[in-house]
Amino acid sequence: MLKTLKNIIKTGDATVKYPFAPLETTPDMRGKPEHDLERCIACAACAVACPPNAIQMESDTREGTITWSIDYGRCIFCGRCEEVCPLEAIRLGSEFELAVMTKADLVETCTYQLQACSECGRYFAPRKEVDYAVRLLGSLEASPEGDDAVRLAGVCPACKRRADGIAAKRAVDAQGGRK
Repeated sequence: MLKTLKNIIKTGDATVKYPFAPLETTPDMRGKPEHDLERCIACAACAVACPPNAIQMESDTREGTITWSIDYGRCIFCGRCEEVCPLEAIRLGSEFELAVMTKADLVETCTYQLQACSECGRYFAPRKEVDYAVRLLGSLEASPEGDDAVRLAGVCPACKRRADGIAAKRAVDAQGGRK
């Protein structure tokens, strides 16, 4: 018996003192997804990729806003949101203790403005996403197609289709007139 106690004392603790002492985590641990609202362009790639639908995007076209939300109660910490985000605006952190008093405390939201169409005035896409597309197109070499794409970035898809239909009709009329 004395020999056993001596071995126990010499060996030390075999378990961690968690929750009374902080638990050491590894650098690649999949913890709570942390959303950076400054980097986010509200493209909804994370919402599309989320298997348990913990991330949601809801548009309010009357107010001209889109709301990004995550329900940590549904999140399975798979990391798909982090993988698909084009601007690394969502990353898995090391926080894993998500105990709260009410279920509503597990939901985090942020709101972004929508871009109004320069032709018809309807809201069609997050303003930050349109600005990101314009920055990407502006960084390309100058070309007539690139300049047209930058100009049309603020136009909704319905107005673009209408403009394409009118341009196609003019091209057909111009070809028919030459024959």
